Amino acid sequence: MAILRHKAPPETFTRLVEAREHNPFALLGRHRHEDGWRVRALEPRAEKAWLLHGAVASEMQPVHPGGIFEWSGEADPGRFYKLRFAAAAGVWERFDAYAFAPEAAADDLHLFGEGRLLQGYRFFGAHLQTLGDLAGVRFRVWAPSAERVSVVGEFNAWDGRQHAMGHLGGSGVWELFVPGLGEGTLYKFEIRHRDSGSVILKADPYARAAELRPGTASRVAAPATHRWCDAAWLEARARWDWQHAPMSIYELHAGSWMRHADGSYYRYRDLQRTLLPYVREMGYTHIEFMPLTEHPLDESWGYQTTGYFAATARFGAADELRALIDACHDAGIGVILDWVPGHFPEDAHALAHFDGSALYEHEDPRLGQHPDWGTHVFNFGRNEVRSFLLSSAHYWLTEFHIDALRVDAVASMIYLDYSRKPGEWLPNRHGGRENLDAIAFLRELNVMVHAAAPGALSIAEESTAWPMVSRPTYLGGLGFSIKWNMGWMNDTLSYLQRDPLYRRFHQDQLTFSQLYAYSENFLLPLSHDEVVHGKGSLLNKMPGDDWQRFANLRLLLTLQMTSPGKKLNFMGNEFAQWAEWDARRELDWGCLADHRHAGVKRLQADLNRLYRELPALHELDFAQQGFQWLDCKDANQSVLAFLRRARDGRYAVVVLNFTPVPRTDYRVGVPYGGNYCELFNSDSHYYAGSNVGNGVVTAGGPHLGYAASLALSLPPLAGIILTLV
Repeated sequence: MAILRHKAPPETFTRLVEAREHNPFALLGRHRHEDGWRVRALEPRAEKAWLLHGAVASEMQPVHPGGIFEWSGEADPGRFYKLRFAAAAGVWERFDAYAFAPEAAADDLHLFGEGRLLQGYRFFGAHLQTLGDLAGVRFRVWAPSAERVSVVGEFNAWDGRQHAMGHLGGSGVWELFVPGLGEGTLYKFEIRHRDSGSVILKADPYARAAELRPGTASRVAAPATHRWCDAAWLEARARWDWQHAPMSIYELHAGSWMRHADGSYYRYRDLQRTLLPYVREMGYTHIEFMPLTEHPLDESWGYQTTGYFAATARFGAADELRALIDACHDAGIGVILDWVPGHFPEDAHALAHFDGSALYEHEDPRLGQHPDWGTHVFNFGRNEVRSFLLSSAHYWLTEFHIDALRVDAVASMIYLDYSRKPGEWLPNRHGGRENLDAIAFLRELNVMVHAAAPGALSIAEESTAWPMVSRPTYLGGLGFSIKWNMGWMNDTLSYLQRDPLYRRFHQDQLTFSQLYAYSENFLLPLSHDEVVHGKGSLLNKMPGDDWQRFANLRLLLTLQMTSPGKKLNFMGNEFAQWAEWDARRELDWGCLADHRHAGVKRLQADLNRLYRELPALHELDFAQQGFQWLDCKDANQSVLAFLRRARDGRYAVVVLNFTPVPRTDYRVGVPYGGNYCELFNSDSHYYAGSNVGNGVVTAGGPHLGYAASLALSLPPLAGIILTLV
C-alpha cells in the first residue's frame, strides 16, 4: 500500500463531487500516510459521518461541502470498518466499498484484449462474493472511452456520485466491490464520456438476469442451484453420429405456443409440464427455441437481443429454464437455441454507443448500421467484441447444456453489401464485398462450439450460395455443422402454391435442389418466417378448395420428410393452423376439433416415426448415395418417384402425385423384384384423405432401365412410401 504524503488538492475533491474522477480509489477508502492512517468517504446526502471500527465510533471531519468526510488516526482500521452517516432524513450505515481494491487477474484482462476470453461471463458482470464474513457483489464492465463509471441502483438512490468504479489501466475495464448487496439487486452503470462529458445509463452487457420489461435494469443473478441429471445424455451426445441420425426439429416461440386462460405466458416450468409430452407424442427429436435471451420488445420475438447472457424474465428464472432443458434431455429431446450475433438494437439502455462511443458497433454507418432492421452491426474486428460474443455462445452451451446454436441471419454478417445500395457500404481491404472480420469470427465461433461442448452443433441460417458453410474450417469452410436450405424451401413453396393445372410447367422447382443437395449438410426448413407478416399459414398458401388445401399440405409435409436433409417445422404447421402465426396469442389449438386438422397432426407424427425408424430416410441425408431418382421426368402428370437408401443398401420407394387426379396402374421402376408393402399413404382416411392406396404390391417386369417395376394406384395430391418386404 502506497504511503500518502500530501493531502488531496481541493480540485480533486471537486472532481469527486462532480463525478468526474476516473481513479476514485486514489482518494477514497483507507490509505496509509506518513503520520498513520486516513479514511475518506463520499456521501452527498450526509451532514455528519463516523468511522465505526469495532465498538468505537470516531467522527469524521467534513473536507468538502459536497459530502466528503475524512478520518485520521494512528491505528489501522482494517478493511472491514463501517461508515455511519446522518442527515435530516435519518441515519444509515454501510461498509466502505473503497476498502476493497480491484482484484482483476492480469491473465483475464490479457485474454480479453486478445479476443480469447471465452468465459467472460465469469469475469465481467455482477458476481456475488464473500470477503471474510462480508458478502457483497463485485462488478466489472468494459468502457474504455469513459471518464468515469459508477454502479447505481436503489441502494444508492441511483446517484452516480457514489460507487464510482476503479479503472484498470489501459484495459478499459472498470471494477468495484460493493459490500452488502445481494441477489436480486437492480443496477445499471452510469457512464460519463471523457470527451463530451455526456452521462448515460446502461444495463450490464454481461448481466445474467434482467428486470422484466418495461423495466430495463440489470439484476444481480442468484447462483445456479439446479442439479443437472443429464450426464448420460451429454456423454452420449459426445459420441453421437449426428450426420447419420434422424433430426426432426420443432421450432417454437415460447410466448405463443400455449398460454394460460387469462392470456399470460406459460413459464418455463409450465412448458416442462405441457410441451415435453406433446413433442414426444409428435415424435420430434429436437426443440428449437426462438431466442430466449433478454429483449425489451415482444414483437421482435427475441431477435433484437439486449441481454446476451440473460434468460428472458418473461418465462421465469434461469434455473427454471435449466430444469426444462434437463427434462428435455431426460425425455430424449435435444434443445436448440436461436442466437443472434449479427446485430443488436438501438435501445438506449443496451449496447448501442455503450460508453458514449461506437464500442460494440462500427462508427461508420456504412459498416455499423443494418438497413433492414434498424439495428447495429457488431464490430467483429474488435478483439473485445469477439470475446463478448464467444463468451455468450460458451455460456449457453456450458451453463445451460444447449445442444445446438442456430445462428440467425448469417448472410447479413458475411456480406458487407447485404441489403445495401451502391455507396451505402465499404469494401474490404482487398476491394471485395466479403466481411473478412465476420468470416474469421464465425470460424472461431464454430471451432469453439465443438471444443467447448462435445457433440453440440452449430446451424447457419444462410440464404446465399456462399460455399462450404458446413465444411470444416481446416478445409477452408465456415465450420458450421448444418446449413438451412433456403433454396429448397423457396422453390418447394413456390411450386406447391401453384394451381396443379400448371405445375407440369414447373417441375424443375422440385428437382433442381438435387443438383446442389450434397454440397452442404442441409436442413430443410418450414420455419416461422414463412407463416408471418402477411404470408399466410402453410395451409392458406395451398391452392384449391378446402379438401385440396389439406391434401396439398399433407403432400408438402410428406415431401419434406422424405427428401434428403434434416428437418425443421414451425409450431402450428403440424396441425394445419388456418391463421398465420401471431406472436400475441397462442396457437389455434381449437382447430384440432376438426378431423382434417387432427388428421394432419397424426400424419406429422407418423412421418416423424417413420423418419426415425427407417434408416433409409435419415442415414444418408448428406450423401448422394442416399438418393436416387426413379422418375423425375413425368412433368405431364406431375409425378415424382425416388429411392432413399440406408448405409446397408436397404431402400424406401417414395412416389408423389402433385395433381388432384388419382392415377391407376402407374408404373414405377425399382431395383429388385418381390413384394413391396405400402408403409405410408398421406391420402389415408386416418389423415382425413380419400383412402386411395395399395397395400402389398408385387413387382412386375423392367421399366425405365430398372430390373423390376411396380404398378401403383397413386392417390390424388398425395405421397406414398413403400419398402421391399
